[in-house]
Amino acid sequence: MSELSLCAKIEKRHAEKALLLTSKLGLLNKQLEIHRNDTHVSIPLVRSPNDAEVRILRMQIPAFQLANALFLRKSDSRKTLPEVLAGQLPAHLIENMPRALDILGEIAIIQMPPELKAHEKLVGEAILETHKNVRTVLAKAGSIAGEYRLREYRVIAGEDRTDTVHNEYGCKFMVDIAKAYFSPRLSNEHKRVATLVQSNETVVDLFAGVGPFSVSIAKDKPGVKVFAIDTNSEAVKLLKNNIRLNRVEDRVVPLHGDARHVVEEKLSGVADRVIMNLPEKASEFVDVACKALKPSGGIIHYYGFVRLPDSMDSKKMRLTQEVKKNNRKLDTILFEKPVRETAPYEWQFVLDAKIL
Repeated sequence: MSELSLCAKIEKRHAEKALLLTSKLGLLNKQLEIHRNDTHVSIPLVRSPNDAEVRILRMQIPAFQLANALFLRKSDSRKTLPEVLAGQLPAHLIENMPRALDILGEIAIIQMPPELKAHEKLVGEAILETHKNVRTVLAKAGSIAGEYRLREYRVIAGEDRTDTVHNEYGCKFMVDIAKAYFSPRLSNEHKRVATLVQSNETVVDLFAGVGPFSVSIAKDKPGVKVFAIDTNSEAVKLLKNNIRLNRVEDRVVPLHGDARHVVEEKLSGVADRVIMNLPEKASEFVDVACKALKPSGGIIHYYGFVRLPDSMDSKKMRLTQEVKKNNRKLDTILFEKPVRETAPYEWQFVLDAKIL
């Protein structure tokens, strides 16, 4: 049976990000089938987005459109989390339920509101019921902190574990979020960068973690050489496992140590491309990226945070100045965008910069 619904129409390449974002904002109508054609995807919505939500959508999904269209109703729709909890929790608590989960392999991660903490076991069991592939539900128990960007978690349902195998665009990643940072929200960015790399390039991944950028690049481009650096010994252990798991041993070189020292000692002037996914401190390593690049120049993928009232223009100016300090020139910003919202009025961004 067809049903007329408001929808967000977006280009096919932005589909995964749009699904995550509309779900997070509580806009996604999960009772209706998503409609796809050769160029676009239409995502059914439960309501019209407000002005703030429209701004967020437009910032992260270029050229999205609101329209009305006919959608097929799902024939065997699984119960939603609010439906499972109806009758077990008061309505006002169900309304405060987080709109989205992070799914990492067989682990679901939730930000539990304070008013629901007393009921977290019940919520955890409901998540297991509504997500059949999930075996563990974790609640965030603190903020990301420390040199290795880790946070604490509480097991609220299922198996007592923080490790799993996560699938992403044909790659498999062994992860342990208690020991090494990993975000499934960056999957589109890992893939985007991998598609830009040419087969004969040498890439230096300054903060490689368990290898989502490095392995994705090597999996896509058999002729590359990727030097994957991380200071966290636990991350490097997982990185080595992921190199073997994805059969890219001949393309990815894992290196344990501080990126500054590793580049100085082994990788000066070798790179066509440098990845700088350490948004908290990337500005402190622009000199390292410049040193790693070949004398003829190359591309850096520079990640940072922008918080209102700050702007992307100020971040570009700061990067230009830092590059100049190292006797290099920022020739062109090839690409720029907010990658994901990390807090109210704060986004992680990426700048792809051509450096001479």
